[in-house]
Amino acid sequence: MAEEVKFGRPKGFFETFERRPGAIKKIMSYCPGCGHGVLHKLIAEAIADFGIQDKTTLISPVGCSVFAYFYFDCFGVQVPHGRSPAVATGLTRAIPESIVIGYQGDGDLAAIGFNAFIQAANRGENYCVFFVNNAIYGMTGGQMAPTSLLGQKTTTSPYGRNALTDGYPIKVCEMVSQLEAPVYVERVALTSPANILKARKAVRKAIQINMEKKGFAFVEVLSGCPVNLKMKPSEMDKFIEESMTKYFPLGVFKDVAAEREPVTRAVPKYDRETVESVLYRAISGGSEQHEPCDSPIFDRELRVKIAGFGGQGVLSLGKILAAMGKNRNLNVSWLPSYGPEMRGGTANCAVILNKGAIGSPIVDSDCDLLVVLNKPSLDKYLPELAEHGVLMYDTSTIQDAPQVKPGQKAIPLSASDIAEEFGNLKCANAVMLGAIGAMLTKYYLTTDDSARFMETAAAAIAECFAGKGKIIAQNIEACKLGFDKMQEMLP
Repeated sequence: MAEEVKFGRPKGFFETFERRPGAIKKIMSYCPGCGHGVLHKLIAEAIADFGIQDKTTLISPVGCSVFAYFYFDCFGVQVPHGRSPAVATGLTRAIPESIVIGYQGDGDLAAIGFNAFIQAANRGENYCVFFVNNAIYGMTGGQMAPTSLLGQKTTTSPYGRNALTDGYPIKVCEMVSQLEAPVYVERVALTSPANILKARKAVRKAIQINMEKKGFAFVEVLSGCPVNLKMKPSEMDKFIEESMTKYFPLGVFKDVAAEREPVTRAVPKYDRETVESVLYRAISGGSEQHEPCDSPIFDRELRVKIAGFGGQGVLSLGKILAAMGKNRNLNVSWLPSYGPEMRGGTANCAVILNKGAIGSPIVDSDCDLLVVLNKPSLDKYLPELAEHGVLMYDTSTIQDAPQVKPGQKAIPLSASDIAEEFGNLKCANAVMLGAIGAMLTKYYLTTDDSARFMETAAAAIAECFAGKGKIIAQNIEACKLGFDKMQEMLP
């Protein structure tokens, strides 16, 4: 006898759930009475009916929704907790023709991921979001969720949610509908055949808006979690209809799809030449009167880290070195890092100079030149010094000689004391810049590059302190002083 299937599984699902662990491959893993399976069916049915299976990506984050990748026969991305909107933004912008569906629970969307979600909605990103609101944390054991009702008892609110201590349940639809960018916002429930049909219509409309590229569409789905709420499925439906809908009313909160034009953004380009031209821009601003650096030391990437207290000119010294490299036609990067105190707190910056492309601005190892102006920075960053790297440190603040490895150079200079004698303690960084020049001249630079160092330094100082004539003059003089002092000290 021939077998005939009248109503089968939607084509948006796998025929057999081979990805699901264990022996059971024909049914879903959700608890009895859970709404995820129903919502899955509505989405899978729409994907198949619209014929968009080959260009649809469903994003499933942490929570019960993570199991979606067991079931949907389309592209899928599993993302960290709360990061679905970030991944959706990247996908829809990198592949504008794709259909992107975000599937999130109340803990994932309304708690840890809320800022990413609301910003994506505010930008009007071209994707749709299905938000499962079951008023509790399902996967992790029934804790209070951002959507748990007032008075609702959970494992973390055993006496019931209290507005004074826990705040009010978050009304996501109401918040999203107030934004200008979103196109369509509706709240539905999965409690009865009539409500499920309304949910089906909302799911299809949200996906249709995504297909038409009109912007951001959002559907909140009131769904049951009988196991964690300790109810029978029939009691769960009654709870949703009699309690949840009083606080979370069903209906359309915003629908401007008919009047919205498709959202168009810049078309991505993937050819190698274009990508490289964007990532590695041609050098500009180099000094016309100078030839590129010809010293062998510049034939490879040079990695510099400068560290000290905020207020010692650490970041400025890095900027000046970067400007010097740029003006001598090198690729440069300057990456600052400092504590919240800024002045008095710790600060450091990384400078990279290279004739070729710079892959990353971070210097956390193989540092060729480490300049430290205080003891905490010395202790922290000395392990990052390269095998044949050079350490320059300020003996005004670091009394004990550092223990460097064989092959490394440790060069002391009382930069702060010299600057104070010079008449301005703030020029200690310029003194150290001159000392760096003397060290490079002694050990690494060709005659031509050595002759140009002070001229290049003066031009970079003028560039970094543009419009501050007195400061420029002081720093240039302090740089020359540091150069001379270091020349006297070096063997």
